[in-house]
Amino acid sequence: MRRSWLSRLITTPDRVDQPTDSVGASNAGPLSRKERVGVMYASRPGRSTGSGFALLVILLVGASVPAQAQVRALEIRTPRPFGYFLGDLVRAQVDLVVEPGFTVQIPSLPQPGALTYWLDLRDIAVTQAASGDARRIRLDLTYQTFYAALDARALEIPGFTITLVDETDRGATTARAEVPPWSFNISPLREVQPPAREDPRSYLRPDGQVSPRDPRPLLVGAAGSAFLALLALAGLARDRTWWPFGARRSRPFGVAARRIRALARRPDAASAYGEALTALHRAMDSTAGRRVLADDLDAVLARRPAFRREADALARFFAASRQTFFGPGPEAGQRTVSLREVASLAGRLARAERAA
Repeated sequence: MRRSWLSRLITTPDRVDQPTDSVGASNAGPLSRKERVGVMYASRPGRSTGSGFALLVILLVGASVPAQAQVRALEIRTPRPFGYFLGDLVRAQVDLVVEPGFTVQIPSLPQPGALTYWLDLRDIAVTQAASGDARRIRLDLTYQTFYAALDARALEIPGFTITLVDETDRGATTARAEVPPWSFNISPLREVQPPAREDPRSYLRPDGQVSPRDPRPLLVGAAGSAFLALLALAGLARDRTWWPFGARRSRPFGVAARRIRALARRPDAASAYGEALTALHRAMDSTAGRRVLADDLDAVLARRPAFRREADALARFFAASRQTFFGPGPEAGQRTVSLREVASLAGRLARAERAA
């Protein structure tokens, strides 16, 4: 039995003019060109036969063993393979299951634009996620067909190749996935030769008939909504003293509260404190219709029960006013009621005034 040229190469001596096999068989026959190249490499001067054989075996093993399949599965899904017309969008979903670690090289994806004279790629979206012990890559493709079909026929969308890469600290491994072409059926918009008609408008379909509807429920709803809107507007106008409610009695505590808030932002606290007390005094006088002193407070609150809950705060306010204007001065008054407390009291009185 004749042995392979690799087995003969293993036992080939340094002389290459008469190669024999390991058992000395004389029927081995002449070596081919590939065999002679391997033997010559193994028998070059300065190189051992063992080292040459080792290198050759590595090359042969690398050439003979197929690369590991990094793409486990590939599937193309479409909503439907038929029922398309001129200008329709054709969508497809490509699912790839690959080895863990592999991702898509974005430049290898097809670019949106014209693919053929009748087909455009409008959009492509990529999603990648782990799926068990593998990785799932999904391509969502949107095509648009401009084929003006004269009859029902199948059209083929061309396939494409994408590149996958797995980058590690030791380097990068690449693989390719071939997405095969797939087809869909397209139909014409009209007959090739419709029957002749005298009036061209008869080729058009008539407008759809719509039954009349009673508009009264809609009118009643609109009128009710308008009435509620007017009520809301009237309430807002009264609260803001807009016309025709502009002649309503003014709100002195509201004016004083705004004035005191502005005074509280001034840097000269001493003069601002005196002006704030004066503003609140004027609001009390305007509300009561006369000058109000500390001894008159109980009588004023009896006529104005809306402010009765602020009786203690007003008593402290009058005490601070007496210390400021008729006593040691603003410093003593601020120890009793600070400017911040005066502003807070004015705000509470303004809210009670608005509620009343």
